[in-house]
Amino acid sequence: MSSISGEGEPGESRGAERSAAAPISQRVTFNRLELNRILNLYGRMVADGEWRDYAIDFLKDRAVFSVFRRASEVPLYRIEKDPSLARRRGAYSVIAAGGLILRRGNDLDRVLLAIDRKLAVV
Repeated sequence: MSSISGEGEPGESRGAERSAAAPISQRVTFNRLELNRILNLYGRMVADGEWRDYAIDFLKDRAVFSVFRRASEVPLYRIEKDPSLARRRGAYSVIAAGGLILRRGNDLDRVLLAIDRKLAVV
């Protein structure tokens, strides 16, 4: 009944729930172009039958796109964006299941080449 009162905006009654998590503006996220590039690669690998599931985590210090062969397994690869490393090692990295960093850099397209297997003309 308190949500019907005209004292605030419609989503204001859930303010206590939102304050527990980090505000969206403070979280690191993938922008539209980055996510488009990652999802294009994901779609090709799903079509090849190599990947089957994914998860996206937007944390306070980094954004992570995890790729799974099966949903019950550990991720095959993690594509991470960590802006705090942009000046030193590069904001983007591809990490294998065992924790090995396959490639790191500031250009997402070049970093994704570590796991992107394009068709080769013979």
